[in-house]
Amino acid sequence: MNKEKKHNCIIKDELLIQTKINIDKYGLQVITVNGSDYSPSFAYSIGLFETYKQPEVICFGLPEKLGQAIINDVAELIKNGENIKTYSNYNNIFKDSRAEFIPVDKRNIADYFGAALNYYDKTEFPAVQLIWTDRNNKFPWEENFEEKFLEDQPLLDRNADFKFREEKNLGIFTTRQWLDLGQPILRVVHDTDGDWQFLTGDQMPEDIRLVALEEMIISDSTLNEAFDLDYGYSMDRNFIGDEWIRTKSEEEDNEE
Repeated sequence: MNKEKKHNCIIKDELLIQTKINIDKYGLQVITVNGSDYSPSFAYSIGLFETYKQPEVICFGLPEKLGQAIINDVAELIKNGENIKTYSNYNNIFKDSRAEFIPVDKRNIADYFGAALNYYDKTEFPAVQLIWTDRNNKFPWEENFEEKFLEDQPLLDRNADFKFREEKNLGIFTTRQWLDLGQPILRVVHDTDGDWQFLTGDQMPEDIRLVALEEMIISDSTLNEAFDLDYGYSMDRNFIGDEWIRTKSEEEDNEE
């Protein structure tokens, strides 16, 4: 079937051309995105909506080739006349375990379906997320789901207002200038040890304060854009609403 494409390894025009070829030939294109130490890998379809009037499908946390194969397996079910149903158990996708589709909140689509947005241009498309179970056949929302797998599947039918995978009450570092004076956050740092810093840029060591992560996002929703900032990276802007510039920390570069 169609060959996998890593959308971060091919220029936009080439990817659009290859996507169109594969959709015409196979009915879809599968995009695979590598994970990092912080963010899980994922794979998603382009073309299911155009070809079959079914939602595009995304699945997280699987090995690269398996993720591609599972998306293609779902496409085969659709080709054979099956319509995707959300919040229903499927026993014919994964061997000896359940699967379920959940709808993707429209506010989460831009974070993960970049190549699909380029392909469809101004045409809106629906999307669903394929959820797999742990080794005890439990879904992430079920009691006793294995905690080690929780961060492998961000649930895209929710969490649009708070996109971070961490708990809302996670303690993060910010500044007195933000807390007491209302100055904007212009720099976000994700340390290699997992700590988050939300900084105003004019702080001194004695200005550092500890607050809950949720408090930052409620105050400024644009800080949600840091949700996938990898360990050892920072992002900077000049004002709220400005484009963020991401940079790898000098310490990380020196270690390499």
